[in-house]
Amino acid sequence: MKYLITGGAGFIGSALIRYLIDSTEHTILNLDSLTYAGNLDSLESINSPHRYAFKEIDICNFSALKHEIQSFHPDIIMHLAAESHVDRSIDEPGAFIQTNIIGTYNLLEATRMYLDSASAESINNFRFHHISTDEVYGDLIGPDDLFTEDTPYAPSSPYSASKASSDHLVRAWGRTFQIPFIITNCSNNYGPFHFPEKLIPHTILNALHGKPIPVYGNGDQIRDWLYVEDHAIALNLAVTKGLIGETYNIGGYNEKKNLEVVESICNILEDLAPDKPANIKYYKELITFVSDRPGHDQRYAIDSSKITNDLGWRPNETFETGLYKTVDWYLQNKQWWERVLNGSYKLDRIGKIT
Repeated sequence: MKYLITGGAGFIGSALIRYLIDSTEHTILNLDSLTYAGNLDSLESINSPHRYAFKEIDICNFSALKHEIQSFHPDIIMHLAAESHVDRSIDEPGAFIQTNIIGTYNLLEATRMYLDSASAESINNFRFHHISTDEVYGDLIGPDDLFTEDTPYAPSSPYSASKASSDHLVRAWGRTFQIPFIITNCSNNYGPFHFPEKLIPHTILNALHGKPIPVYGNGDQIRDWLYVEDHAIALNLAVTKGLIGETYNIGGYNEKKNLEVVESICNILEDLAPDKPANIKYYKELITFVSDRPGHDQRYAIDSSKITNDLGWRPNETFETGLYKTVDWYLQNKQWWERVLNGSYKLDRIGKIT
């Protein structure tokens, strides 16, 4: 099968591509605009030129997007390209509107035009998979409440509002133009190759450098954590085995307070990196509480029973095993994150095809 993946140089997209190359025989075209978070270093291990190609394409460029879809003839489109950092969406919401809403519209329109000229067999076998977030559901109130596929949307930030908008566009194009779609909404991902601005890698790298580890408010915000390689397996299962028009929530069954996450990282570093920066005796000394961000949701937690019961998926990693692997990966792959921190990864786009 032929997979066209948008945003394949990002954190989740690159994990998905590595999984597909290693575990399937599918052919993959990766379209990514290589913004700050798109990093081809994360795909450097791939050595399958007959099965994998990359093109630097912005999904806001409709003509280029349309051309690539028409030329490649994909069986499956998996749409991961998105601006995804909440803090950035508060500072600069315009980029989120353009990429997450206009970009998704462009992709849907290019897909519609492609299917208009496709054979009946191609249409029957085609799937459009939109990868979204649990943040579209907003905030959970009760301590035992969970997001289900039927939870009403109530986004809190420009980021989550833009993703909610893109979800609605996909459903509308499915109903109006009969695009065979599947939507998945995931909880917080973590794991190797995660861009350093996110909580877990930011905590790891600040700790290693003896810098303050910022924690919003009192750190009691709760998130459900999903190991990115488990997510990649779930995504492929959803698009190949899921039912057209269905939504599947994907969570890690790992609810943790942000402060718990940070403290767990510090504990693992005590074991794996005992030679600390000179300014501290214990990594936890670096934890610094800072003013909470505007509109910060208190708790996210996903009910993953639908994808578990219908498709047989469960995460392989617990939070403890996944976090240990993640911290160890950052310790063993200093060159990757040093190139991100100093910006050199943006200067030589390894393997770029124009």
